Amino acid sequence: MPHSHLRPSQRGPGPVVRPYALVRGRTRPGGGALDVISIAYSLGAEVPDTADLEPEHHALVACCARPMTVADLSAALHLPLVVIRVLLGDLRDRGFIHIEQPQPERLNNVRLLREVADGLRRL
Repeated sequence: MPHSHLRPSQRGPGPVVRPYALVRGRTRPGGGALDVISIAYSLGAEVPDTADLEPEHHALVACCARPMTVADLSAALHLPLVVIRVLLGDLRDRGFIHIEQPQPERLNNVRLLREVADGLRRL
């Protein structure tokens, strides 16, 4: 029987339980908040296969071989932003990745913002 025809009680816990269990119910990363445009990249260290790291931790380190934003990592791994943020916090705390926060002074540059707006209008 196709999954869409099953009653909610027959479908099982669904995709929400795994991400929740993956981060053990945590909703905030350790070591400070992460913006969706923060850039994460691996520090070249290989992540040891420990019992407290999930396959998603390893997948994040592999994705961060080249710098990626938190939003892009969420899309690449098909995981909610809150889960990606918590997992990145775990990896940052262990020294496997580095995260660069957006620079507020660059976001206040009126000329840059006008150029971005003009570019969006041209689309």
